[in-house]
Amino acid sequence: MANSFVFSSESVGEGHPDKVADYISDSILDACLKFDPKARVACETFVKSNIVVIGGEITLPKLQDKRTGRTRPLDDAFNVDKVIRDAIREIGYVNDDDVFQADTVFINNYLTAQSSDIAQGVDAKKASGKKTAEQGAGDQGIMFGYACNETKELMPTPIMYAHLLGRELTRIRKSGKVKWLRPDAKSQVSVRYENDKPVEIVNVVISTQHTANVSHRTIEKYLIENVIKKVLPAKMLNRKTEYLINPTGKFVIGGPQGDSGLTGRKIIVDTYGGWGRHGGGAFSGKDPSKVDRSAAYMGRWVAKNIVAAGLATHTEIQFAYAIGHPQPVSVRVETFGTGKVDDEVITKAVREIFSFKPADIVAQLNLLRPIYRRTTNYGHFGKTGLPWEQTNKAAALKAAVAKLA
Repeated sequence: MANSFVFSSESVGEGHPDKVADYISDSILDACLKFDPKARVACETFVKSNIVVIGGEITLPKLQDKRTGRTRPLDDAFNVDKVIRDAIREIGYVNDDDVFQADTVFINNYLTAQSSDIAQGVDAKKASGKKTAEQGAGDQGIMFGYACNETKELMPTPIMYAHLLGRELTRIRKSGKVKWLRPDAKSQVSVRYENDKPVEIVNVVISTQHTANVSHRTIEKYLIENVIKKVLPAKMLNRKTEYLINPTGKFVIGGPQGDSGLTGRKIIVDTYGGWGRHGGGAFSGKDPSKVDRSAAYMGRWVAKNIVAAGLATHTEIQFAYAIGHPQPVSVRVETFGTGKVDDEVITKAVREIFSFKPADIVAQLNLLRPIYRRTTNYGHFGKTGLPWEQTNKAAALKAAVAKLA
């Protein structure tokens, strides 16, 4: 009997309030890393109406005077307010009738330095009570990485389709061709699987903010013909496919005016759309000493190389850390019955080829760079040009498995 089910994943646009918050946090992170690659950053953002609130912990060693022990203010490194306003402007909140607008928002800054107790656990040096002089994890945590052979990006189909819709909608809006489009938007795609293979799109949901002077009929027709049918594979669409465009009938009030936004509230959008598991830690605003972010990227790199090596069609890796400790406390690969060899063999090969120490993750993926604004929108995975999307270890991994099998 055929195994049939429908799986749905969503994506959100750059102007979604939570993504506005993520982009501000990652913009501050990139500014910090540009000034000082050894920056320690944990920046949270809250947006609502015409207000931006940033808080968290930032330490830039270049601002510290080793002789006096004093630390110069963050604005000596870069103009924090300008970074925030530029990020909002890039998103597209620039219209005179926007309550949330780049030039007029009120900014509240509650950033402080990183806790010295946390810093000693992360720093690669001895400290009282610390069992090693190596760099340790910035916190305890459980991380997952996932990959499958459903798409060329080795990502699950529903989340990739949802991201593609969002990217095209943003491209059209920023081109200026469609004057009624505004920044806040969401997309969702439901895919039917038969015997674990994606076979058709059951329904597509797009909600986009718009100006008050455009009809729902115009929006619906344009998005179906110029976004959905342009982006999604024709073979996956059919007469039964349902299109739900701005289902409430009106979406003029959007962005932080319509809803509050908070950093890290779209972690399933950021990862695998609910298909692969998630450890719980958010990404945006965190420097790579935080394993919530860097180890999740590591997991994706490992999982993608397993699939690229032909060792499995679907794979997930889970590993975990203790704060201040350099080695993971566990590593496990699961191939859901699709592995060419036992999962235990793949796990052993993975540990032979990859190092999961936090300092080694940073070095292997070259993470001490201002690359994080590129990750904020439309998923942290499945994008070309990001170091964790390489399949440069596939051959070595395949060889290691051959020796162990």
